[in-house]
Amino acid sequence: MVEPGPADEVALEERLSRPTDGVVEVLRQLPGDLLVLGAGGKMGPSLARMARRALDVLGRTDRVIAVSRFGAPGTREALDAAGVVTVHADLLDPRALAGLPDAPNLVFMAGQKFGTRAAPHVTWAMNALVPAMVAQRFPAARTVVFSTGNVYPLTPVAGGGPAETDPVGPVGEYAMSCLARERLFEHSAATKGTPVVLLRLNYAVDLRYGVLLDTARRVRAGEPVPLRMGHVNVIWQGDANARALQSLALAASPAAVLNLTGPELVSIRWLAERFAERFGRPAVFEGAEAPDALLSNAGRSVARFGRPAVDLETMVAWTAAWVEQGGRQLGKPTRFEVRDGQF
Repeated sequence: MVEPGPADEVALEERLSRPTDGVVEVLRQLPGDLLVLGAGGKMGPSLARMARRALDVLGRTDRVIAVSRFGAPGTREALDAAGVVTVHADLLDPRALAGLPDAPNLVFMAGQKFGTRAAPHVTWAMNALVPAMVAQRFPAARTVVFSTGNVYPLTPVAGGGPAETDPVGPVGEYAMSCLARERLFEHSAATKGTPVVLLRLNYAVDLRYGVLLDTARRVRAGEPVPLRMGHVNVIWQGDANARALQSLALAASPAAVLNLTGPELVSIRWLAERFAERFGRPAVFEGAEAPDALLSNAGRSVARFGRPAVDLETMVAWTAAWVEQGGRQLGKPTRFEVRDGQF
């Protein structure tokens, strides 16, 4: 029996930021402030609130400091109201970076994906220059770095996806710049002893964006669902953020690497057909499944943290209900179907 999903954005935000026992236990062992760089995106606000709620459970007054340019209206105000300390800063500005407070614990979430084809220099600046500057500014901080599964090549679906020890093979400038991000933090870990863990994420979802919503929206609208990228991995955003915060305990020198995704190999055809059943209309498809896809093997993270709290069936049911009730969407397609690395 699937538990009822969040009925509105207030309930959704509460669910996404609800700290797990694992998060509380890890933060219990790591005193001091937590600095979240690039906290204004799709995942950063709920991660910052989750950390704040966990520290409140522990009765701790250590600060959660969220740093961003805060382009989305209302994001900064909502974080302030939740007890998170917010700092407006452009991480490309050396003076702004130098002025940030020190903290023993750091989550790096800054980066750019979409717009790479039009302005690749901006993507490289955000995904390579900023990491180099941050690593130099915070050499002693225990650092969790959000990376991406795009650093892997397309691999045969039958193989179940690359593990952390498999070779990387980025396709396109976005993926190459993300590998540069990893290498620069690895360099800091190797030369300065910075404890680092690299999280290769694909794909986080909540009810307002992500692979599931992209597919549900197309089915609901009668639009063709592209099948060439026929399989994906997904993880509930709340689970991804919980694992990220727990990964502070895994930061090491040399840098550790962890695939951050769900354990299931999700067929896009199967997913569309599930939504079609729910919406009472046929799914329309475009193309056919290729034998390879952008995938990751989540075995190591599942062994460390257990299975995600929100499973695939629940995510599908919640997304369908959200679309049916006209829940707000962010209007930011994942573009998971892209196979040439051009974003």
